[in-house]
Amino acid sequence: MSDTRYGDAVDFVHPVQAVIPGAQGRVLAVLAQTTAALNLSTLARLAGVSVAQASRVMPGLVDLGLVERREIPPSSQFRLIRENVAAQAIIDLARSRDTALDRIGAAAAALPFPPISVIVFGSFARGEADEHSDLDAIVVRPDEVDEDDDAWATAIEQWRNGAQAITGNRIEILEIARHEAGAKLAGRAPLWRDVVRDGIVVHGLTIEQLMERVDA
Repeated sequence: MSDTRYGDAVDFVHPVQAVIPGAQGRVLAVLAQTTAALNLSTLARLAGVSVAQASRVMPGLVDLGLVERREIPPSSQFRLIRENVAAQAIIDLARSRDTALDRIGAAAAALPFPPISVIVFGSFARGEADEHSDLDAIVVRPDEVDEDDDAWATAIEQWRNGAQAITGNRIEILEIARHEAGAKLAGRAPLWRDVVRDGIVVHGLTIEQLMERVDA
């Protein structure tokens, strides 16, 4: 296992607040998740801040051109100006978990010896991964590749390092051969039941496809 570290990991549960702390980050996180205009009290409630805190940060966001304010009596309505370059960066940050999954899947596909499938499970798949969480992944090895094959091991270590650079989280890999996958996924072991329930396939065969041999 690689010991390479890339500094602090991302809090994928609250990515905007992790980068932009305080009431401002909380408010921007809410606005990034909706295209609807929100009044101040609704915005404060969804952001988990007081109305007074929200009222203090909104003028600055409006002045920056990030947020549009419209007077619709009896209240003001606020929405993120999604065309704004800085606002787009905030939206991308809010979607960072999905982006990370896409990128680590693409990294697996680009390997010289790509796995049959890569399935992310655990807290990352459930959307509960914070800066202290590992990223747990099932890597399904082709049957024709021996588990001690040096080229295969090098490719998987390359993927691990790349995935860790993308997410900042430590990558924990559980490797199995293709012929073992169906029985494991169809079994009653708690870990594999969790994989079937929550797992996200980022590359290769789906969980259903991996299980077809068992059903055949």
